[in-house]
Amino acid sequence: MITINNLEVKYGKEVALLIKSPIKFEAGDRIGIIGSNGAGKTTLVKSILGLINYNGSINTNIRPEDISAHMQSNNYAETMAVKHIIEAVLDTKINKNKRLQDLINFFDFDKCLNKRYSALSGGQKQRLTIILVLIQDSPLVFFDEVTSGLDFETRQQLMSKIEEWYRNKNTTICIVSHYYEELEQLTNKILILENGRVIDFGSKEELFKKYCGNSIITLSKTSENIEITKDFRKIKSPKHLIAIPSFSIEEELEVSKLLIEKDISFKRSNSDIEIMSINAKSKNEVYQKDGETLESKIS
Repeated sequence: MITINNLEVKYGKEVALLIKSPIKFEAGDRIGIIGSNGAGKTTLVKSILGLINYNGSINTNIRPEDISAHMQSNNYAETMAVKHIIEAVLDTKINKNKRLQDLINFFDFDKCLNKRYSALSGGQKQRLTIILVLIQDSPLVFFDEVTSGLDFETRQQLMSKIEEWYRNKNTTICIVSHYYEELEQLTNKILILENGRVIDFGSKEELFKKYCGNSIITLSKTSENIEITKDFRKIKSPKHLIAIPSFSIEEELEVSKLLIEKDISFKRSNSDIEIMSINAKSKNEVYQKDGETLESKIS
């Protein structure tokens, strides 16, 4: 569907994004694009959408008009009734469009139609833009920080609705987010960017095994827990956690048994995008210090 190769984007003299080895997005992929602020996530989306200039190639069989996107900034007339915004943008009447009616009901948005845009809450504004994106039923969709600034419950509700809407559809979805629980819920592949470079790209399962093993056990980082787990190898994790990787069932049982005996609460996971990405970035830093390129290590 999309092949990206030798892509370079510059802002002045600064290289904002550099993708040397080919990256392919296939039909039906659910791709999470992650990285720190300034990593190049939005720059990549804008490049694919043709909104900014770039060097290199982005080859796709999808026409620009068949791509839809939810960007971070979406502005509408503040004083206009929401129903008029929808009808103006989509060039259709709500009462004559059954699919649009179904989508509005699906997102429990019917009570918002007579409100002015300025009167909508943050979550309601996001629902409006999501409705405008989803009604197009495009084969390729981008969501750039679709739930940014929303509370946890609202984020979960929106992502559940998006996941349900696209269930059993062959739509390719690319979602930029710094909320890892959203990516766990919706994606099957992860693209990790940092400082405008590709750290890694692949299925969640492949990347987790590559950087974390078969599973990980996490527990609170207390002085007691540090002492108890001192003989086990660790991997990088958020500062408040200890993460112990297991590469076999025997290793996992050994750790679990000890923690149970000590009456210590822990969590077991075989798909933790946050810890996986932390370790992927950490290995990249090591490779750079060794004077080798990341691509030579990954290939």
